Amino acid sequence: MNNKPLPTGGYAVGTFTYTVYNDRDEILVPGTKRSLSARVYYPVLKEKVEGMGKVRYMSRNIAEGLKKSMHAPIDYDKFEASGENISECYQNAERIPGVKFPLIIFSHGLCSYREANSFLCIDLASHGYVVISVGHPYDASCTELDDGTSIFFLKELSKKQYDPFISGAVNVMKLTKAKGTDRELAERFDELQKKYCGMLRGRVSEWKKDTLAVVNNAKENLTDLIDFDMGIAAAGHSLGGATAFELCLDYPEFVCGVNIDGALFGNNKGKILDKPFLQLSCKANVNVQTRTYIDHKKPVYKAVFDKMQHAFFSDMKHMMKPSVISGKLDPDVMHENVCKLCLEFFDTYQKKTKEHPEFTSNEAVTITEYEPDISKK
Repeated sequence: MNNKPLPTGGYAVGTFTYTVYNDRDEILVPGTKRSLSARVYYPVLKEKVEGMGKVRYMSRNIAEGLKKSMHAPIDYDKFEASGENISECYQNAERIPGVKFPLIIFSHGLCSYREANSFLCIDLASHGYVVISVGHPYDASCTELDDGTSIFFLKELSKKQYDPFISGAVNVMKLTKAKGTDRELAERFDELQKKYCGMLRGRVSEWKKDTLAVVNNAKENLTDLIDFDMGIAAAGHSLGGATAFELCLDYPEFVCGVNIDGALFGNNKGKILDKPFLQLSCKANVNVQTRTYIDHKKPVYKAVFDKMQHAFFSDMKHMMKPSVISGKLDPDVMHENVCKLCLEFFDTYQKKTKEHPEFTSNEAVTITEYEPDISKK
């Protein structure tokens, strides 16, 4: 792993996992129940982790899952032998007695994995947030449950992203290059996804249920760690970002949200967004995310990254050399900007430490603020 970033906040970061076993039917594998995994990142005092070993970044099963589903060139044995297979957090580190922190719930992208955005999650935790990253079984490259079960990605989902696949993929590509207003492009995307993307729309609905199940478990078991009175922030990458958008649309307890380059698949047409929202995008995907900027009562922000590609808003950018596939933006520059944007946004709208976020465009990212639509107030 190249130049793994270190957390920048005043806290060290503890971590643990939990599994939600429930009676919900697994629609991808009929006759089974859907079990969910979650990894918690939380702030701890730095002096309490002195001498502790850091947790492993990924397991062999995760590496194998990535090879099979994403063709990621990971040599696990070499990665392990090099000493780089570590994460900047500590297993079951001592919690800070009597101190609670606001919750950010995070979802990975389709075919990704629970720890795929761990660098961001860890950095946010180091600044005083509890971040729970949800693993979505069968949709992830590999989902690991606490009983030792590993659930790998269902390969047939890749072929079902568009139906029919070729026509759907071609029409999505045409839309990414189309001209029009935000509303016109949002309407075109909605027509396209209804015609070609039934599976993806359905997965967003299931991922919302996943997220709520993980949150409900946290409400039962983590009240000593999480301050639920501050509301919950929703965030995610790719399809996880689309899930975050719909959580903010549909549930009052979610007070703000961040979508990291997710096309807005889902049943969101005609809904009014009444939460502050931050949309991060690469240039190629701006046209499939424009519903963020219409029909909203609160401020919405667009951050468009230059020289960046969709999949590499994750930790994966630090595992590969800059290229046409990954985008030529330096991984550390990408990470620094994503962390600063998210932290500034959550500090403003979840912790409420300021009235307005201090966003500034630079050579890597261009930021636009959309004021609330007066007609929607």
